Amino acid sequence: MTTLFQLHPRLQQDCINLGSFDLCQLLIMNDSQYPWFILVPKLADISEIYQLSRTERLMLTEESNYLAKNLATLFSADKMNIAAIGNLVPQLHLHHVVRYQTDKAWPAPVWGKFACIPFTDDQLCATITRVKAQLTSLND
Repeated sequence: MTTLFQLHPRLQQDCINLGSFDLCQLLIMNDSQYPWFILVPKLADISEIYQLSRTERLMLTEESNYLAKNLATLFSADKMNIAAIGNLVPQLHLHHVVRYQTDKAWPAPVWGKFACIPFTDDQLCATITRVKAQLTSLND
């Protein structure tokens, strides 16, 4: 029996869907403190990168690199933090967090450091518009 892809409830709760690449769904974390994006392969029952086929691993790497490069450019990042942790959300997902030496969590990781501060509607709209304009291969 084949299970269809479903986004984990925690990701649904904490994020906003921006669209999809060929393999991954792109989310933005609803935390205005950091430009924080998440790639989720649109595959059921995958929790680790090694569970992907060779072709899927290559696609994930390409999509992650494309996203990271464009985010670093768009947001003038000092550093891009990319991680697949999955301790709270077992569904495979890759965090892409734009970091600045001036952000409030620097140099520590952002996970669990401070409570999220959700975007205002205007902030979210402006951020999504900028990101979608930058990511020309993103499908709505």
